[in-house]
Amino acid sequence: MRPVADPAAVVRGEHYRITVLTDGLVRLEYAEDGVFEDRASTFAVNRLLPVPEFRVRESDGRLEVVTSRFRLTYDRGPFTTSGLSLAVGGGISAYHSVWRYGQPPRDLGGTARTLDDTDGAIPLEPGVVSRTGFAVIDDSHSFLFDDEGWVSAGNVGRTDLYVFAYGHDYAEAVRAFYAVSGPPPVVPRWALGNWWSRHHAYTDESYLALLDRFGREGLPFSVGVIDMDWHLTDVDPRHGSGWTGYTWNRALFPDPAEFLKRVHDNGLRVTLNVHPADGVRSYEQAYPAMAAALDRDPSTAEPIAFDVTDRRFLTAYFEVLHRGLEADGVDFWWLDWQSGPYSRIAGIDPLWMLNHFHFLDNGKLTFSRYAGPGSHRYPVGFSGDTVISWASLAFQPFFTATAANIGYGWWSHDIGGHFFGVRDDELATRWVQFGCFSPILRLHSAKNPFLHKEPWSFPSPAREVMTTFLRLRHRLVPYLHTMNHRAGLPLVLPMYYRSPGTDEAYEVPGQYQFGTELLVAAITSPADRRTGLARVRTWLPEGTWVDVLTDLVYDGGRTLYLHRDLATIPVLATGGAIVPLDGAAVPANDPVEPEHLEVLVVVGADGSFDLVEDAATTPLRWRQDQGELVAGPAAGAGLVTRTWTTTFPALTGVDPVASVDNLPVPAEIHRDETRTSITVRDVPVTATLRIGVGARPRPRRNDVAGLLFTRLDRAQIAYATKTRVHETATADRPLAIRLSALQALGLDDELLTAIGEILLAQTLEEI
Repeated sequence: MRPVADPAAVVRGEHYRITVLTDGLVRLEYAEDGVFEDRASTFAVNRLLPVPEFRVRESDGRLEVVTSRFRLTYDRGPFTTSGLSLAVGGGISAYHSVWRYGQPPRDLGGTARTLDDTDGAIPLEPGVVSRTGFAVIDDSHSFLFDDEGWVSAGNVGRTDLYVFAYGHDYAEAVRAFYAVSGPPPVVPRWALGNWWSRHHAYTDESYLALLDRFGREGLPFSVGVIDMDWHLTDVDPRHGSGWTGYTWNRALFPDPAEFLKRVHDNGLRVTLNVHPADGVRSYEQAYPAMAAALDRDPSTAEPIAFDVTDRRFLTAYFEVLHRGLEADGVDFWWLDWQSGPYSRIAGIDPLWMLNHFHFLDNGKLTFSRYAGPGSHRYPVGFSGDTVISWASLAFQPFFTATAANIGYGWWSHDIGGHFFGVRDDELATRWVQFGCFSPILRLHSAKNPFLHKEPWSFPSPAREVMTTFLRLRHRLVPYLHTMNHRAGLPLVLPMYYRSPGTDEAYEVPGQYQFGTELLVAAITSPADRRTGLARVRTWLPEGTWVDVLTDLVYDGGRTLYLHRDLATIPVLATGGAIVPLDGAAVPANDPVEPEHLEVLVVVGADGSFDLVEDAATTPLRWRQDQGELVAGPAAGAGLVTRTWTTTFPALTGVDPVASVDNLPVPAEIHRDETRTSITVRDVPVTATLRIGVGARPRPRRNDVAGLLFTRLDRAQIAYATKTRVHETATADRPLAIRLSALQALGLDDELLTAIGEILLAQTLEEI
């Protein structure tokens, strides 16, 4: 922590202090006693930043502070709406771009503490980006850290605001947020695979049998989440409920250490659920040691209350309650705090305390709810117990992406929903598809024998589709781990980060950027009964876009409906995109650096991607004019050789060639109707691999006739209507005339947009 700002960044009066932290971020403090706060807060841990250029002007009793991004005007009195304002530069209309003290900004939202019990959208707390160009974090009531890292309640009566004035430069606003609040840590590579979680009273034998079944089914998992039945839950009512517990249920797990070892042997890490609110009761195995640590008499059997504000209790909480369980093999903890934001000391939020000190204690990962700005320092986020419904699914892509506005990038949702609702196999499948392209994929469900997420418990085609996407998630880990190391921005971003001046970018709540290379349009509504297709409203920026899952090609610069059957969702990339995948069709549980790597390359423009692994970085470069991918050499330690498959979605009619250190090498080439792949085996990681497909390659044209026939053939409509639609759509007439004639047929909207998608995908220039 470096909480004290450079004095050169400070403008100070008797009762006010203005600190120019960056060219677009200013801290505004007012205190009647003239005492200002220099301790770190839950949000602000680093104020010692390079001093930006700024000017200070004084005239007519007013103070102006001017940077390249804003002009602050202040009457040097108590903060008031008329006396303190900030105008944002950057070409935004002055009518909307002036912040005045006391007026809440209209930002684009941040995130929320939890989705517990929600069935659809909920209000979000503030973020640091806004279409008006300014946003505010009020840090006046946050609790504080002293020099020893302990906490105290905030100062009473102080005003402490952080005004973000970055205009529409949303990415820089988030980077400034991280500069002051600290960067998000790199999560362990194993956290990026699939997590298995279910509230169910497993035994050691049944859990290990489940892992064996996953293996036979080719379903990879890297994290095992064991819900609260790991500990004693059926307790004497005189102790209260069994919600809190720290003692293994030996009837279910006779030898916990051996059980955890065998889970580790399967390639999974383990987290246990803890609800700490009820403290430590006398029946707990750790009670005597806990009492001794706190100088209590264990013979009294008095319960030890949970008190996160007591340093001795917190020390014993870790050293007595958790350390022995960690020695058994627990890798990290699921902190399931559901008891509100209040503690024995006003202003101290127990959830904040648990997140902060658990992460410091563990050093790898904490799994808990969001507690306010700065919570990004303690990943991963548990979003809570949502209702199983289409409305819940529809909100989650928007919720996940919008959390980037407060720097919170690692949400983990109950994929498939938690409780209530009705069984809907289509809904469950679509949720898994979204989960594959979300920060953390964790299947979960409530304690109900009819609530389960094992893919084999679903009929075809849901079973096969879920299996495909769970495998794909593990195949994506090389890409995800590189994004994990990317400084400055979360994995999932709203579309308006790409084009903040485009209205359409704000109008697609189910669509988001997934890392640097991919756009995902989650399908969150049921399929139309007649077409058998679900649709999602999608905005494609300028350029040519390829769906890397289906090889369909689209012209961008517009909003359109994309339609997909249950097998897939739109995952799009534009020219120059490079996406590294694990080359195994069925990846292993532990997602270590793969010996076989598949690289997706979308042709059409130059591209660059640096594959980051735990011990090495490998540059990947696509040169469009030459039609050549250059991979390597790797910098750092790691594998000695690697097999490479290079796949070109939507590229056909080419003859790839390969060389290693400029010498031709044998390769295996695979072609199908829509893409081309080439595999080169046993390439030294210190060598340079080149894959050529010919100069200036372009994505293929869609098979409009074939796609149109298939779409109509599967539609559950009258055969006569199919014939008429097909004749109209394929007539030898200008496209505009055909589209007009199709509209006049009185077709259902879903069928009309499904046909229009195919006809318009690559033919905008013909209209």
